[in-house]
Amino acid sequence: MDKMKFVLVGCGRIATLHVAGYQNREDAVLWGVFDKNEQTAKQFAAEFGVPKVYDSYESVLADPEVTGVELLVPHHLHCEMTIAACRAKKHVSVQKPMALCLSECDKMIAAAKENGVVLKVFENFVHYPPYLLLKRMIEQGEIGSVQGIRYKMCNASLNSDNIPDMDQHEKNTEEDKNVNCPRTGWKVDISSWLWRLNGSLCGGGPAVFDDGYHKFSLFLDLLGTVEKVTAWIDETPVIPGVNQDLPAVIMWKYADKKVYGVWDITSAPEMYVKGKYYTCDERMEVTGTRGVLWLTRCSAEMLEDVAPVVLYRDGKITQYWDVPHDWQDAFIHSTHDFIESIRDGREPLLSGERGREVLAFALAAISSSQQKKEIYINELEG
Repeated sequence: MDKMKFVLVGCGRIATLHVAGYQNREDAVLWGVFDKNEQTAKQFAAEFGVPKVYDSYESVLADPEVTGVELLVPHHLHCEMTIAACRAKKHVSVQKPMALCLSECDKMIAAAKENGVVLKVFENFVHYPPYLLLKRMIEQGEIGSVQGIRYKMCNASLNSDNIPDMDQHEKNTEEDKNVNCPRTGWKVDISSWLWRLNGSLCGGGPAVFDDGYHKFSLFLDLLGTVEKVTAWIDETPVIPGVNQDLPAVIMWKYADKKVYGVWDITSAPEMYVKGKYYTCDERMEVTGTRGVLWLTRCSAEMLEDVAPVVLYRDGKITQYWDVPHDWQDAFIHSTHDFIESIRDGREPLLSGERGREVLAFALAAISSSQQKKEIYINELEG
């Protein structure tokens, strides 16, 4: 049969991880790219062997050969561009967070249903192979009944290329100059960094709202619907006059069960963390009635001598190394989920409806911090 043809809309830093999901597929191909910066699109197409470069989003949607689009654009564009693609009968994978508010989610979901196309929210953490192993072990009863979840996230900056112009920050102290650590992390263009600090473009802060969508997705995917959320979200200057939304602590209770979760977010500008992507250490601990499971790594490698999944049970520690654990693997699986949901006529793992539920979780956390009280998810419906 003819291969389904897909177009990446937006050729920024994260787009490089979306390419591998189309490689060696007999049913799909990365057919084209579009970016508002035409030179960026041409360079991307040349580097990754993409055959077609479009000169406008309208031309992408007008091409009858295009099966679907992946929207890798700032959050405030998600709703409008998704609806336009649905009306053009193109399947849509839209980057997380799904939208800026729940009413936008509703419009996107309705547009997909009215036009008979797949709407997927592209989020890779729920497709991360070590997480899938941990989830499967929980379902098989390895740690008994889950009693609680703890998630730790720390952004480290020393010698990291994640933050543009980081060299200038490193020269501020003699201690930094004398640290003998190689450069770490991937380079992030300032244009894709600064808009995430603009609330009207991002919809919320870069830690809790933007990156946090990964974590909220995990928490929902693992144990189901959340009933209520309590959060404390502070601010820390990034550059003069611009803050990011951390440190923060977010707590939640699952519906119909006495199981709670805690997620804390910190920043360590003088800490060195090894990694080829983002230099952010992340760890999840799931405690059950009989044992404990840990998930490590994700996008960085601070605990490089610790397996991506660790089990404590019956007084013994077992480390599980035999599972793919490069961050790229999660993107490949998420792209395959999009392709196969179209091919097989099924819902993707993170459908529009589930994407909306994740967004409600994030908005409840932000609302809790602002109002200084616990927020029930169903309160947001009004």
